[in-house]
Amino acid sequence: MSTHIQSLLAQWYPLRDQTDWVLGTLYKTEGPCYRKAGAMMLFSGLGQQLGMLSGGCLESDIQTHARRVMQQGRNLTLCYDGSDEDDLSFQLGIGCGGTVHILLQPITAANDYLQLDQVYQALNSHTPGLYHQTLQTTQNRFEAQPNAQLIPGSAQLQSKPDQDLLITPIRPAPHLLIIGGGIDARPVVAMAKQLGWQVTLWDPRPANGRREFFMEADQLLAGPITQLDDYLQQHPADAAILMSHNITLDATALKQLSRHPLRYMALLGPLNRKQTVLSQANVDEQRLPCPLAGPAGLSIGGELPESIALSILSECHAALYKRSGGSFSGILNAEADADTQRRQQAHHAA
Repeated sequence: MSTHIQSLLAQWYPLRDQTDWVLGTLYKTEGPCYRKAGAMMLFSGLGQQLGMLSGGCLESDIQTHARRVMQQGRNLTLCYDGSDEDDLSFQLGIGCGGTVHILLQPITAANDYLQLDQVYQALNSHTPGLYHQTLQTTQNRFEAQPNAQLIPGSAQLQSKPDQDLLITPIRPAPHLLIIGGGIDARPVVAMAKQLGWQVTLWDPRPANGRREFFMEADQLLAGPITQLDDYLQQHPADAAILMSHNITLDATALKQLSRHPLRYMALLGPLNRKQTVLSQANVDEQRLPCPLAGPAGLSIGGELPESIALSILSECHAALYKRSGGSFSGILNAEADADTQRRQQAHHAA
């Protein structure tokens, strides 16, 4: 099950009045931690735990404190210090060695559900925003920003004399459009849904894109290309993968997609196929809304449909979140080398 806030709220919303609920929020971290400030989790009076605030080490203990919040009806803050051998988190094996600060808030109709219902509705309409949480009260506030394509930055804790305020960017789950409903599209849909993404698949061929093979897809479209264009006008996509294995279908779809503000586009197949599709679509690659990845995916040695799906979705994820897609260890080593070089230069200059 996805831990994206949109998925968590989708599970919570229909049950919001059936039992007690508590919102757990990671509001500050120190040192290396599994999750960062702004991470959220939901706890129910029936013992349900939706999401994660650590790598799975602390959630059971947090649940016991959440029950106290349900009983008392007021906020509670917790601190787990993974570097202190006498701290509970160290004994629980938090592992990362960092310190996490967690805010627990009761979710009730009396406090307007902490405005989580508004967050849920905004995310369903693909509207980003900012979520304001005061550590001392339950008067949370959501500020929708419908004109923002992608709210930058991470959660920020603002400390004032009378209150501490956490402001967390809330971003809708990415909407992925897949062109083509063949066998190799199945792991793409499955993995994207595991990430918590919204997935739409279009394939006008009767034998492809059938519901029994794509049970997890949010929407299956089988009409003409005009239907796809109309759908995207109402439900904008963030990324598209063209994998119909049919040059005409891919070219037709590419021509339509060139009119929409996508942030990632990928085309299955070798480079010469990419040129053929572009030519048949009569589309100038330089005028596309974003670079067209073709061949699609990162070079991870994938041969099977599952590993190819992993390769493409990894590249897509990096593009959507504006990352290089490189190895973390390689990035860290490069930063360490650059730091060493700067120190050497400073030493010689002195």
